[in-house]
Amino acid sequence: MIGLTFSQRVLDLALSIKPGEVSTYGDIAQSAGAGGQAARSVSGILGRFSMKGENNIPFHRIVYSNGQVWKSSIYDMRKLALYKKEKIEVDEKGFIINFERHRKKF
Repeated sequence: MIGLTFSQRVLDLALSIKPGEVSTYGDIAQSAGAGGQAARSVSGILGRFSMKGENNIPFHRIVYSNGQVWKSSIYDMRKLALYKKEKIEVDEKGFIINFERHRKKF
């Protein structure tokens, strides 16, 4: 990943998360070469790539550092179906069960 921009490294890391795996915004930011505060920029960066036509970003596989999934009434049913398909269990409060077992280590 040497020579790539931070944004491109973020995208590449997100795209490397396979079905059944999750990562956190902070893990991606740190693995892309930034500090923990850069975690806040990950979703914006990925959103911009998505708006430019990158359709393969696995947004549902990127979660908060405590294993909680991002909640949105618009996407919840779709995301829950994706988690089920990938054998990732989410409890009633929106936390991934066995989070560390699913967490991708870069």
